[in-house]
Amino acid sequence: MTRKDALATVLLGPDPKLRRMVAYWAATGVLYGVCTALILVATDFGLVDRAGAYALTSYSFTGVLVFMALVRFSAVLGIAPRTLAVLQGLFAISCNMWVYTIAGPLREASLIMLLVVVAFCTFAMRPRQTLLLSAAGIAAMGATMWWHAAHDPAHYPPLVEGLTFGFASAGLFAITLLTGEMNKLRARLKRQKEDLLAAVATIRTLATVDELTSLANRRHMNEVLAAEERRQAHGHAACIALLDIDFFKTINDRFGHAHGDAVLRAFAQAAQGALRGSDMLARWGGEEFLLMLPNADLPEAQQVLARIAAKVVALEVPGLELDCALSFSAGVTARAGGEPFADTINRADKALYRAKAEGRNRVVAA
Repeated sequence: MTRKDALATVLLGPDPKLRRMVAYWAATGVLYGVCTALILVATDFGLVDRAGAYALTSYSFTGVLVFMALVRFSAVLGIAPRTLAVLQGLFAISCNMWVYTIAGPLREASLIMLLVVVAFCTFAMRPRQTLLLSAAGIAAMGATMWWHAAHDPAHYPPLVEGLTFGFASAGLFAITLLTGEMNKLRARLKRQKEDLLAAVATIRTLATVDELTSLANRRHMNEVLAAEERRQAHGHAACIALLDIDFFKTINDRFGHAHGDAVLRAFAQAAQGALRGSDMLARWGGEEFLLMLPNADLPEAQQVLARIAAKVVALEVPGLELDCALSFSAGVTARAGGEPFADTINRADKALYRAKAEGRNRVVAA
């Protein structure tokens, strides 16, 4: 880890979601800084009380730092993001009302930032929380305007304050409703995205996995073989085996297709348990399975097939009373040089037919 990465981890945290939250609040801190700078500029022109401006600067700067720490360590402190958003919104409202108190002729401009507060917080809050925050903003604005109109009517004419309150409240309420609808739309789009991703994952699974046995299906195995063929263009060791469950048609005819399906599932599970980590078994069709053994020679492949045979012989399928244990026939062959896997499979298929012709329940190498 570089020194820059280490510093970023200390300041922003290791979790990507936490980093986004810290980054958002840092951006908000920049906005506070810009507004504070404008107020300080206004003091130079005598538009804003200097003492009040300095006090507000200290208050907002301290608040930004405190919330930066709360966001950074929210997981440790157990503070939920929505709770933080509510607290940040209330802090922003208090700053707005302070600006309104000291800004003199510029005080109406501070109400624009009240709309920004509600719009910004809606992305982290539930619609009801946004409505409550908006109500708190309207109440704080009304109380501030009433107090100034009652105590300093010369500078805060009651009629002007009342009309300003009406316009600002209507705008704030409208923004709250609009952002609430946007929040609902965003949540609906998020759910639709999640449903779409789940559907794509299901389609991908259906396209690559045999539904009955949960093994790779023939289509996916062909893709894997093609990729392996490209990767091993120079003919690295690999073996292919074709396995066929003995007398499967008899099982289906005697016990029914439900029991036949149970046999296929049990066979697949048993065979999977005997494979090496790099081996891949696929349902090739019906009761036939294809086994790819990369980086294996014939003796190694035959050892794997022997382990499969031992597990299959020990299988017991509920409701299936056979005259003899389950078994399979197999043909196995090693890939010759850089030949296409189709040719290797063809040789394994011929070996499988020989295994059946010789009495089944055996492995024939080609």
